[in-house]
Amino acid sequence: MHPFDQAIALQAGADDSFTGHTSEAYRNMIGPFGGITAAVLLNAALQHPKCLGEPTAMTINFAGPVPDGPFRIQARPVRTNRSTQHWQIEQWVDDPESGQPIIATTASLVTAVRRPTWSATDVPAPVQGGPDPAQEPIVVTSFTPWLSQYALVPLQGPLPTEWDGSENSDSLTSFWVRKSTPRALDFCALVAVCDVFYPRIWRRRARQVPAGTVSMTVYFHADAQTLAHSGEGYVLAQATGQEFRNNFADQSGHIWNSAGQLLASTHQIAYYKE
Repeated sequence: MHPFDQAIALQAGADDSFTGHTSEAYRNMIGPFGGITAAVLLNAALQHPKCLGEPTAMTINFAGPVPDGPFRIQARPVRTNRSTQHWQIEQWVDDPESGQPIIATTASLVTAVRRPTWSATDVPAPVQGGPDPAQEPIVVTSFTPWLSQYALVPLQGPLPTEWDGSENSDSLTSFWVRKSTPRALDFCALVAVCDVFYPRIWRRRARQVPAGTVSMTVYFHADAQTLAHSGEGYVLAQATGQEFRNNFADQSGHIWNSAGQLLASTHQIAYYKE
């Protein structure tokens, strides 16, 4: 089984519940990589027997760290209309101190049956066609384990080489990215890659300050057929910060496939410490 599929694997239980286990392959500095947590929660809804349609919008709130070990997910469709469905999803873990169950992550999700209509984009891909075959992808095997699960070809705004506090004029970053062990793109993989960007404040200030995502929203523009056509290849990821103020900073990002189709847009807010 692919490491990603192992990480998001769930066992269905009673009363809209699922159980899973954290993955060492997707471990971050504290707990799992946020993108894999988002993928696990989305996977619970997609596996639910009452799921209607495909993901359209998802907001994930990271309430606290997820300790290594088992967890439980409660995924409930709270309202179903003719073409849309609204979900509440919770991830429960055992508190390392008290041993009592506590919520680590919450999410809201909208799924929908989407129908063909006139379509256009106001956010064209800055480049298309995938990376130059002569460019060797970067696989980071140090720092945190989850980074080694992705292969990147940088285009703009690389990670600073000197953490000297010298401010950059912007925090824009773009790169081609795919799984280091190729895997076909689907909704769970797409929501995970929306969190693949390193903290924008690191780029903006060239200071490796403690930082972490508090809340992330993803809007899915692709349907399952578009994702299937994207295959195992690279997607283009681009993100930029917008405001850095009083320990919190937000960022906006976009994900395109190599054909230039916008697959998802994402927005998040993260805390940082000086």
